[in-house]
Amino acid sequence: MKTTLKESDKLAVPVIIALSIVVPVIVLVLMLLPERYNIFGADTITFPLFHGVLNFLTAILLIIGFFFMKAEKYLLHRNTMIAAFGLSVIFLLSYVLSKISNEPVPYGGEGVVRYIYFFILITHIVLSAIIVPLVLFTMYRGLSGQYDKHSKVARWTFPIWLYVAVTGVLVFLFMMPYY
Repeated sequence: MKTTLKESDKLAVPVIIALSIVVPVIVLVLMLLPERYNIFGADTITFPLFHGVLNFLTAILLIIGFFFMKAEKYLLHRNTMIAAFGLSVIFLLSYVLSKISNEPVPYGGEGVVRYIYFFILITHIVLSAIIVPLVLFTMYRGLSGQYDKHSKVARWTFPIWLYVAVTGVLVFLFMMPYY
């Protein structure tokens, strides 16, 4: 069994590393597009609202999955975390479409609220890039039965992923008046 896991690591680890580099680069490039193409004819708020809902549901699933793990209900933990991962993938695909479709909307808040917003936004963005490899490695280690490695990386993944999900909702709420 150990040989099989090492063999699968030879493929999985480079794929995870490649995705961890490619995904943030694609998002960055799309944010800098000189022209937008509103593929679906969606209103400006459509994507952000959908993203806020996805982030909220992801945060709820992460918390539920954490409690299932603590209660040693590992099958429920696994399924809940796969669902959270699925929502995150849907979010990422939708986010890419939103960057192609809509011009960035500037934040209009003033005073101390503006500083709070930008602190939340900047930490959200930085940790969003960091969370990609963490989630992929955590999912891979758990699904491949490498539970010791899974739990070691999950200790970092869970709080960062939860922070990214919660701050994603907060960014939407801060921006809602400006859409």
